[in-house]
Amino acid sequence: MINNDVLRSVRYMLAIDEEALAAIVRLDDGEVSAAELRAYLRRDDEPGYEPCPDRLMARLLDGLIVHRRGRDESGRPRPPDSPITNNVVLKKLRVAFQLKEEDLVAILRAAGFPVSGPEVNALFRSPGHPNYRACGDQFLRNFLKSLTARLRG
Repeated sequence: MINNDVLRSVRYMLAIDEEALAAIVRLDDGEVSAAELRAYLRRDDEPGYEPCPDRLMARLLDGLIVHRRGRDESGRPRPPDSPITNNVVLKKLRVAFQLKEEDLVAILRAAGFPVSGPEVNALFRSPGHPNYRACGDQFLRNFLKSLTARLRG
């Protein structure tokens, strides 16, 4: 899924403006202005559209974890994930919103996308694992839509 689509979904899900979104990015030591975010939030057919880089998406997702759960006090900074895949987005949202396997299954069933627990677990395995499954765009799109409905509900 395109980073810009994920960015728009997260902004809508949290019902926040560009300044608040920039503040979340800064929680993970990222730097972005509200004007830059406006360009990333535009549709690809609008003038002024800019593609959202993986670096910013990683900072946003990690900042969202800090925003929702607090800073990790272990003192070990993690380098941002790159490249950002659908699996990484799903994993970081799961951590940020403290979702368990049954929550993920319920969210996806509510979106009309029935899955089982083992299917969900396969999305969180490392890419080299024999049971790893890549998260498709439709899967992530349905997850984001249903999670938004659940949070804004």
